[in-house]
Amino acid sequence: MTTRRLPGQEHFLLDYLRHLSRHRNGRGAVHIHLSGLLPANRREQHIRIAATAFESLVRALQGQVFVLSNTDLMFIFKDSCLGDVEGAVVRLRFLFSDDPLLADSGRERPGAFATWYRLDQDYDTLLALAKALGEDERDRRMAEQASQTIEHKSSAPSGEPLTPLLLARMEEVLGQADLANLLRRQTVCSIVDKASPQPTFSEVFVSIGDLRDTVLPHGDLTSDRWLFQHLTETLDRRVLSMLNKHDDRTLTGHISINLNVSTLLSPDFLVFDDNVRAGMRDTIVLELQTIDIFADPGAYLFARDFAHERGYRICIDGLTHLTLPFIDRDRLDADLVKIYWHPEMGDQDQVASLVEAVDRCGPSRIILARCESRQAVEFGQSLGITLFQGRFIEAMLSDETRRRGSLRNR
Repeated sequence: MTTRRLPGQEHFLLDYLRHLSRHRNGRGAVHIHLSGLLPANRREQHIRIAATAFESLVRALQGQVFVLSNTDLMFIFKDSCLGDVEGAVVRLRFLFSDDPLLADSGRERPGAFATWYRLDQDYDTLLALAKALGEDERDRRMAEQASQTIEHKSSAPSGEPLTPLLLARMEEVLGQADLANLLRRQTVCSIVDKASPQPTFSEVFVSIGDLRDTVLPHGDLTSDRWLFQHLTETLDRRVLSMLNKHDDRTLTGHISINLNVSTLLSPDFLVFDDNVRAGMRDTIVLELQTIDIFADPGAYLFARDFAHERGYRICIDGLTHLTLPFIDRDRLDADLVKIYWHPEMGDQDQVASLVEAVDRCGPSRIILARCESRQAVEFGQSLGITLFQGRFIEAMLSDETRRRGSLRNR
């Protein structure tokens, strides 16, 4: 399977460096050579998780990260946060520690994983590198365009990229719009052997696809990771506000809610918490995205302890069979983890590490989501997993409801 190429940011990097031409002192850069990793270790989800290692520094205006089209990362930062940057690089080394690149980088190939620069000394070198990277990306893009078939040319465009201006416009609309018709529910069920699915709780979420079609029909809301993150924080507040109204009694318990860590620490969540009925908190699961957790581990630990003290359960969301082995549920003190089904999970070279990861996390603590077929359920059951979610599960529930209805009508 080929790795889907991430959109490159070479032109942003070059523009950023040119703006720093008169502000070189007190700044450094580190070039993370993820392109040197094995293909299995540099799929899109790996690169996105790696980029979030610097997210807290970006939010604190201490630096800027660039994801290049060859999957490398470039982080330009202020010297005052050098220790934090070095810590982030150490975490990335640990994340990819099984890769041959890191096995060799300490001895035979110094700098194979990370190259460091001081802008006051190495500015011209770094600028030349940025120009070369930009030219390589331009040549690659022109080659791809030249090789496109008529079928590719006739395919629908992905949509207008999300920009700060469009984000501001969307947030203004979201502040006034009634999102109740965009609120969706999908049930997490327990399925043991051949027994009928037993509902455990329902995930409550806003459909991003429906939101796009309603508010920005020709837009691509996920085109920019950081702007999309800001948008989800706005959605968090709106969802919490809707749940506070208790207009739908099914939302008062046995539900899960997708939240950002920052939302869990916000006044909006405190208002929601005040409105939760006594004894209901232990029926509510708070789902937090993996990349959000590792962007600021300290904030996660504080939010987790607060949520547990109040009685809520924590689920780590956004995992795949490739990232699950890197997660230690016990150390993160999470109640559940959610992984997404993919047919590749059944590959022989993936199964061994997956079995080990499932056993370590605890099969009863894992939700296998995005189950679109019976194959997904059967594979999950072969690993000992009993909690499932997805369209196939919804179809099973509907069939079971119809069956019971027909029996009552006899």
